[in-house]
Amino acid sequence: METASSVLMAAATVVFVVLLIKILLKPIKGILKFLIHAVFGYLLLFLVSFLGDFIGLDIQMNLVNALIAGFFGIPGVIVLALASFLF
Repeated sequence: METASSVLMAAATVVFVVLLIKILLKPIKGILKFLIHAVFGYLLLFLVSFLGDFIGLDIQMNLVNALIAGFFGIPGVIVLALASFLF
């Protein structure tokens, strides 16, 4: 009887651990996806800022612009470039 109880407890523990991993993995994937987008957005912002110096386009490298570029990606950088060009 003790063996059946041990096997049942081990199976319940495995199910609990698997469910816990699945629950915790979703937010980690979202955070990782946002960080990857933020890095590419920042690199694109840096590239546009560097190349924009040749045509008179001045995009400031600050936290707000980096977050916009990271969150919205290429369209965000385009909007920042247009805003910098117009204002």
